[in-house]
This record gives sequence, structure tokens and C-alpha cells, in this order.
Amino acid sequence: MADLDALRLRWSRALDGARAAGPDPLPDALPYAEDLLARWQEPQRRYHTLTHLTEVLDHIDVLAEYAEDPDLVRLAAWFHDAVYLPDRSENEERSARLAERALAEAGVSPDGTAEVARLVRLTVTHAPEPADANGAVLSDADLAILAAPPSAYAAYTAEVREEYHFVPNEAFREGRSAILRQLLDLPGLFRTPYGLREWEATARYNLAAELEMLSTTTDPAT
Repeated sequence: MADLDALRLRWSRALDGARAAGPDPLPDALPYAEDLLARWQEPQRRYHTLTHLTEVLDHIDVLAEYAEDPDLVRLAAWFHDAVYLPDRSENEERSARLAERALAEAGVSPDGTAEVARLVRLTVTHAPEPADANGAVLSDADLAILAAPPSAYAAYTAEVREEYHFVPNEAFREGRSAILRQLLDLPGLFRTPYGLREWEATARYNLAAELEMLSTTTDPAT
């Protein structure tokens, strides 16, 4: 169970760190936190929940030294799956637009708001450019689940399947297998030195094992 009070505090600290100083009083941070917390608890979610958000924030803390602006990366984590409907393909774009509206209103500078929205859109591909330090940190933090211990990785894959319960088994296996192959074909899953050192080998083992399992699983209906 996620600690809501701890998450509220983490949100407030990140927002305060990213806000632009100015003569006018800044809006209260908590209403924005409450809106995001409600979104992350929507009933259609199984993997993209508050647990995932907390884990991404934890991983950003581990990788913070590699980011140019860790607080903007943390805000991007809050927004990166804020809009999430498993049967839609525009979740990242809608999440980025939500960030653009909310952060501008909350007192984040135009440049800071634009950076958060850019990072949210980057989670479509998880392919930051070599010089994109903020993008590398967010991408690595979001993909760190791939390097989880076996039981946690199995729970992750089961939750992903539950989110896509409306997809027939064979179609899901084909789509998931294609994603796994694309990931395994990348020269590196992780972009930060820590991610490459601590997560790369385990993640590749997990992905290969899942791909093998999917290739040998038969549909009960057949």
C-alpha cells in the first residue's frame, strides 16, 4: 500500500524545487497532488499504479546525480502515466498536455513546464539522445522494473497482462513478444552509468526469459 502522505510531501518538495520565484503568491501545491493521486488510483490500472509511481520516484532519487534538474525529472515521473487507458495509444501525449496546463498554473516557469512535458513524451520511446541527462534518468527509472528480482518481475508481467485483459491471448503474446524483441535489440536498455552497471544484465536476462516463456506457451483454447 502506497504511503499517500509521503507521496504528497514528495510532490510538494519537487514542485517547490521547480517553481519560478516571483512577486505573486504561489498556488497551494496539495490540490495538484490530490488530482494526480486520484488519477494514479483509477480502477483500470494494475501495474501503472501508485506503487509504480513510488518506485520510479525512488529510482530517480538513486539516479539524481546524473540529472541536470532532478526536480523536473521527478515532476515528469508524476505526470508520465497520469492519463492512462490501456486501450488508448495517446496516453503519453494527453499526460504531457495535462502537465503543461497544471504546471504553468502551479508556478513552474515556461521552460521548466516545457521540459517536463518533453520528458513525459519521451516515455513513448525511452530513447533519449546521448546528451539528454534528464531524459536518461527518467527513462532508466521507468525501465528499472525490468531488472527486478524474479518474483517482482513475474508480478509486473502479470499486472501488465491484467491491464490488457481485453486483448486475446494470442494477440497479446505476439504484441508483447515484439516489444521484448525490440528491447533486446537495443545496444543498451539503460543510459546512466548506474543503470548500465547495476540493471542492464539482469534486465536482459528477465526479458529473454519472458520471451522464451511466451514462445512456448500455448493457448488453452487450442
